[in-house]
Amino acid sequence: MDACRKYGIKRYHQVSTDEVYGDLPLDRPDLFFTEDTPLHTSSPYSASKASADLLVMAYHRTYGLPVTISRCSNNYGPYHFPEKLIPLMIINALHDKPLPVYGEGINVRDWLYVKDHCSAIDLIIRKGQAGDVYNIGGHNERQNIQVVKRILSELGKPESLITYVTDRKGHDRRYAIDPAKIYAKLGWLPETSFDDGIRETIKWYLQHKDWWQAIISGEYQSYYEAMYSNK
Repeated sequence: MDACRKYGIKRYHQVSTDEVYGDLPLDRPDLFFTEDTPLHTSSPYSASKASADLLVMAYHRTYGLPVTISRCSNNYGPYHFPEKLIPLMIINALHDKPLPVYGEGINVRDWLYVKDHCSAIDLIIRKGQAGDVYNIGGHNERQNIQVVKRILSELGKPESLITYVTDRKGHDRRYAIDPAKIYAKLGWLPETSFDDGIRETIKWYLQHKDWWQAIISGEYQSYYEAMYSNK
């Protein structure tokens, strides 16, 4: 941001996350994160994102740096790193390996197809108001276990591959974004339904095996063992 001030950049955009808001109760489907929801982080990761957001807004208020922030829900789609839920489940299912699901798999996420996210970021950078925060949501809430079963169904694999592992620490229960502001101000809405997006994602991973096989053959294997073995 100091460099942006020095060279007079026209817009600094911070890609943040809905995790900065903490989580929502599973029994209150009427509740959503808005741009006015207080920051209430649950993990060191989300705390680092929230602190970055605060720095960005401080540069705007103190120095007038032209900033915008977007907070998105869970992305999925092409080039998603294999450690993440959807690509991990696709790849394991293709190899008939166990599909590790945290806890009971009832944590809820709002899934946003990556191309919809990119279109929103592009719109904010071009037309968004400096100093504003925009929530980007997919209107595609699913329990983790529902996502896993959908992948298995699409691939024609049995649900017996599902294995439940110890829940991770600070695992937020539910994320859900209200994207009313970005729709009202900029006219953006997600175009991709979850069913269409997951089919396109699975197709991509089937057609680009060389990309993810090169990843899982290396350092990722150590990460996988540390996270999921003996649980």
